[in-house]
Amino acid sequence: MLAAMFAILDSEWGIIAVLIAVVVLFGSTQLPKFARSLGSAHSEFKKGLSEGGKDGDAKAAQADQKATAADPAESTKPE
Repeated sequence: MLAAMFAILDSEWGIIAVLIAVVVLFGSTQLPKFARSLGSAHSEFKKGLSEGGKDGDAKAAQADQKATAADPAESTKPE
């Protein structure tokens, strides 16, 4: 059933019809605003991922240091 819903996208004319329907529904003035907000959301998401990775690495390093300081015998155990 899902394949039948998206069967219109198999041809070029189907894609063109969907694009025309989107322009008619949302209007040509709203589409640039939507694209702009989508782009800013994408850049914010990537920025959050990069900051999260940095924060996660720093927090992991701090946790390792605290664990080593709390139990120095554990840090000498072979892995």
